[in-house]
Order: sequence, then structure tokens, then C-alpha cells
Amino acid sequence: MVETQEEKSGPATAAPSMVWDAWGVPAGHHPLSPQIRGLLAQVFGISGEPAPRRSEAEVPLRASALTAADRTGLSAIVGDEHLTTDDLVRLRHAGGKSTPDLLRRRASGPQDAPDAVVYPADHAQVLALLRYCAEHAVAVVPFGGGTSVVGGVDPVRGQFGSVVAIDLRRLDTLTDVDPVAGTATLGAGLTGPQAEQLLAGHGLSLGHFPQSFEFASIGGFAATRSSGQASAGYGRFDDMVQRLVVATPQGALDLGRAPASAAGPDLRELFVGSEGTLGIITSVTLRVHPVPATTAYQAWSFPDFGTGAAALRAVVQAGAAPTVLRLSDEAETGLNLARSSDVGGTPVAGCLAITTYEGTEAHVAARSREAADLLTAAGGTALGEAAAEQWEHGRFAAPYLRDALLDLGVLCETLETATTWSNLDNLKTKVTGALTDALGAQGTPALVMCHISHTYPTGASLYFTVVAKQLDDPLAQWAEAKRAAGDAIVVAGGTITHHHAVGADHRPWMTAEVGELGVRVLRAVKRELDPAGVLNPGKLVP
Repeated sequence: MVETQEEKSGPATAAPSMVWDAWGVPAGHHPLSPQIRGLLAQVFGISGEPAPRRSEAEVPLRASALTAADRTGLSAIVGDEHLTTDDLVRLRHAGGKSTPDLLRRRASGPQDAPDAVVYPADHAQVLALLRYCAEHAVAVVPFGGGTSVVGGVDPVRGQFGSVVAIDLRRLDTLTDVDPVAGTATLGAGLTGPQAEQLLAGHGLSLGHFPQSFEFASIGGFAATRSSGQASAGYGRFDDMVQRLVVATPQGALDLGRAPASAAGPDLRELFVGSEGTLGIITSVTLRVHPVPATTAYQAWSFPDFGTGAAALRAVVQAGAAPTVLRLSDEAETGLNLARSSDVGGTPVAGCLAITTYEGTEAHVAARSREAADLLTAAGGTALGEAAAEQWEHGRFAAPYLRDALLDLGVLCETLETATTWSNLDNLKTKVTGALTDALGAQGTPALVMCHISHTYPTGASLYFTVVAKQLDDPLAQWAEAKRAAGDAIVVAGGTITHHHAVGADHRPWMTAEVGELGVRVLRAVKRELDPAGVLNPGKLVP
């Protein structure tokens, strides 16, 4: 039986608006601990107080270029109350939350922003907006939670006179639940917490918890091939997608008739990962599961990263993966210890691994025993629950630490990739070396940390965090390091992005990723769906 009553998200999980020049909400920002400040003084010679930041009202914006005629035309679609050129709203839609985004936002001088923000109510209004913008040469940026860290929501005008952000937050309904099939249809504008709240009313969960969970949207998860921290148990977001409804300037698409089909190439794959360049996803039907009856936690230590990676591979290839399975290298493990005065009362030597298990009590007990036997046989030492519980408690807080470091003049940024198990050590070595050399050559020795947080039978992801003292031009400083790392990833046989998406930042490496013919295929699809080229200019497609 399919339940079809439309349900909207409640006020308890109303989508929060992130601060304009940092991650998250004000309540999440805290002073650095004495341990971290001491580490910064020791490693980088950095001390003192955080630099003062401007208020939103003090930020000069480029004046809106939206014509009166276009304002009238767009307002006729969504209603005048759902279109704004207010500077504070435009500033909140000025881009994503990468370190370069925030460095640009904190710089003096006028800030760029979309010329207007529109809030459609449903699929029909999104479709009408795209048709209008294509006919009147107005560029469009789809906007969900604004959490992109690769320039994916930058308001690029390209050859157009103006650009508008289409904010999807009003597409916030749960429209269908099929408890027999285990699927639910969610509006693209729902945030992670809103979706979980609605599904919980049916005893269900999506189980998708990326670091951006609190702010990112369902449509954004699909458009970027997001991967949550419980991917070992539930898969990536694209694994969950059963059906998509997409609005394009040329019309609508409803894709995904059955769980599996041999009716030609799966056209859903054109839009999962398309980053708003081919159309705007308005609703997604997803695989869901019952809210877990119980959760178990276990932390592990390994003598070195290679031993730990081999242990993770053994568990995954045996089909015994926990719900969460991650491994920090020696540098990241050391920093985690510096951030906490107590890790379950047990010192961690080498590398820290986190495992969690969700499901029925019987399933959790059986899976945790099997995984524990494999991890122990591969050289792991069980540390108990505390460190794993501590990780889960703070798993959404890392971006706040990044912002506190930026305030003190510390450059902190992340990048990620993936490769086969047999190439994992080579890729980690090459990327770490490229980052260390590129920053060291500029006179800024770097701390490069790495972890595995997403695993597959044939390979795994590598997620790097880079910390260095800021130079006078930190944007140029990081751009040089990013170029070196991107080139090293390509040469070492990794993918240019595992789950952060392409956006503008990874676009220079797309030809190396998919080849010249692959680029021509992407361009051909875009010409068919978006012949005017108004959809998210400057992203994904070279």
C-alpha cells in the first residue's frame, strides 16, 4: 500500500540560514581550545586573537542588474513576495562554503551576488522559471543549502546580463511513502533534518548523514552524488535514488519507472551528478529503511595507515562492513587527540578507526562480531565505545573548526579523491607530497592529514585536510596547492572528486577525467536540454 498524503516539514526543523561568511549558525562557533592554540603556536608560530569580521550590513554588493521587465516576468510566475533583490538575501546566496569562498567573502571591496533570488513553490513554477530565463537570457543558479565547497553555486553570469538564484526551500514536502517497496518521494528543497523528521513519522530513515547534513538539501545530495558518513551501511546517495523529476528549459523529465530496467541507458545517471547544469531536480524517490532499533559503537587502533587500510579492505570484501567505517592516518589521529583530553581513557597509538553498527539487535550483534574478528586478525586493537561515540557526537562540527582557524590566520581546506585498493597508498603518497611541496615552496610548511570514510569492494576514498599559515594572498597560496594536488590525483590514477562534485573548482580536470569524447557527449546533452546555456554557467562542463 502506498501512502500519498502530502506532508510538509515542521517548524522544529525549519531550514536554518547559515551565516554569510562562515559555516553553519552562530551557536556552532566556539573559541579554539587551549590544546589547539598551543599546537598552532608550536607548529606554525601563530598566536593572538581572532581577526574581527564585518557584519552583513557593512558588505558592499555589486548592484543588481536584473531589469524591471525581467523582475516583472519572474514575479508573474512565483508572486512578487517570492522574488527579492534585497542585498542581505543576495549576500546569503553569493556562493558556497569552501575556504576560497570564505576568503573572498571576508576580503574588502564589493562582493558579487546573484541579481535576484526567487522561491518557486513547486515543479510547475520551476519549469516556468527556466523557460522564462532561457527565452530572456537570464542565467540561473539552483540553490539548495548553499553548502558547496567546489564553487558549485557561484553566481556566474557568463555571457548573460543577469543571474538569478532559484532557491528551492519551498519544495519541502514528503509526497509518497511506499512501506512495502521501502521508498519515499521527497521534495528537492528539504534539508537533511527536515527529511529525517518527515520520514521518522513513518518509522523510516534515509540514513544519509554527510558533514553538510544539517544544511544541505535532498536535491543537492542528488545533483552532486553526495556520500554520507554511513555509506558503508546504506550506500552513497546515488545508490538510494529510484526516481527523479527534473525541470529543464526544454520541458520536464520523469525518470525511473522500476528498480531496474534494460530499456537503454539509465537516463537518471545524466542528472544524478549534473550539478544543475542540465536541469533542476524537483523531487526524488529514494530507498529508505526502518529507523534502526539499536546502534553499537567500537573504536580501533592500528599500528599504521597501511595496516588499517588492509583491515578495512578485508571487512568490506568479506561483505561484513559496519554502517560506518572510517580510518584516520597518523597525523589526523594525533590532531583528534589534541582536540580531546580523553579518548575513552585509552591512548591511541598509530591510527584510529571508527565503526558503528545499526539495525536490529540480532543483526548488530552478528555483524559486529564478524567485523571484530576480521579487524583483530588484520592487526587491529579494540578500544571500546567511547572514541566512536565521541566521533559521532562531533561529526558535523569540523567546518566550525576550519572557520576558527581562518580567523586566526591559518589556512585550512579539504579535498578528496578515490581509487582502487591496490593504488591507495600510491595516491595518498603522491597527493600528500604535492600539497606539502606546493605549500612548502611558498614558505609555508603544511600539516596534511588524511582519512578513509567511504569504502567499496574494489577501492576507497581518501579525504585530505590541509593546514598551513596564511600568506598575504591566501587565495593564490591555496590555488597553487590545489593545482598541484589536482594534477597529482590525475597522474596517480585517482578521480578528481569522490563526493564534493566538480563545480567550478574541479572543472579544469574534467577533460582528463572523462576524455575529449566524453566532454563532447556532455556538451551535446547540454545543448539539447539547455540550448541557451542559462543553467549554472561555468560549472561541470568544460
